[in-house]
Amino acid sequence: MRDKINPIRETDDEARGLARELLTAATTAALGVIEPETGAPFVSRIAFGLGPEGEPMTLVSDLAVHARALRADPRASLLIGESGAKGDPLTHPRLTLRASARFFAREDGRRDALRAAWLGHHPKAKLYVDFADFHFVLFDIAGGLLNGGFAKAYALDSNDLRVT
Repeated sequence: MRDKINPIRETDDEARGLARELLTAATTAALGVIEPETGAPFVSRIAFGLGPEGEPMTLVSDLAVHARALRADPRASLLIGESGAKGDPLTHPRLTLRASARFFAREDGRRDALRAAWLGHHPKAKLYVDFADFHFVLFDIAGGLLNGGFAKAYALDSNDLRVT
């Protein structure tokens, strides 16, 4: 019997750099959560950005299914990276993150800094960022998997993904 080939390469500076580029450039992400009512996976597209300390974040409304799901179970998965206009979509780099969500209350002392960072990424959000049902959520990254294209898969830990 032949030995199985491990498709995951040793993580190097090039992989770390590509993962950080994807995080920095992203304005949207696919968010995977567990739907509290059914226990089933649920995926939605969210606006995405980096906080003042480089931490992944989003702005969510209490009306969204994914907001209720994250309050019930903060475990989440994020998929970052867009397929290009041409070619096979699976050849374009993408980053999957395992994370835990933290909601910030309006009274939290960091809200002003989060708001400023968010509006730097999403200036049109100025229309609704201060609505009472909207909250900032930061994602504490446990690790992830970078697919940098054909035969370029890397396992990353939270230190590999730190954007400063």
